[in-house]
Amino acid sequence: MKTALFWMLGCAALLGGCVKAVTTTVGTAAGVTKTAVKTTAGVSGDAVEAAFKPHDHDNDPRPFDAARNAMADVNAALIAAQASGKNVLLVLGGNWCHDSRGLAAKFERDELAEVIAESYELVYVDIGYRDRNLDVPARFGVMELFGTPTVLIVSPEGDLLNRDSVHDWRTADSKPYDETLSYFERFAGGR
Repeated sequence: MKTALFWMLGCAALLGGCVKAVTTTVGTAAGVTKTAVKTTAGVSGDAVEAAFKPHDHDNDPRPFDAARNAMADVNAALIAAQASGKNVLLVLGGNWCHDSRGLAAKFERDELAEVIAESYELVYVDIGYRDRNLDVPARFGVMELFGTPTVLIVSPEGDLLNRDSVHDWRTADSKPYDETLSYFERFAGGR
């Protein structure tokens, strides 16, 4: 039991974020309660509390629209970026994902909203359950999506600027705000 529990917790930690099949079934598949996971696995602290704490995301934005022509939106953003000198910020996610909505909510906070408005052409791309609009990340050399959201920062010329960290946002909701702000300030264009 202990070995299976460590394996499942390890898989969840490795995949992280909105990987629906794993994150929603780890506790129930093991038949383990919050207390048993904390005690049996020998894990404690904020990480466990955050993993089991119910999130109230009812008021988070839901900016991912499956009906939009994602590639046309990306093309329009690149044209606008060439004119403005800003970078293009592509957020690949889905409204079903609390991390995707959590990142969108952080983008609405005053200081980060200002950085986004001044430095990026922002496009939300609905990728469903990583089964829609996959031509968008492929266009920039990202052939696999490990979770949502996936964030691509692209220069006005179409070069992917954050290749080493595109997958780092699948736990966006639990990332500290100041870390999020610092990241997007670092890649800001047009300043």
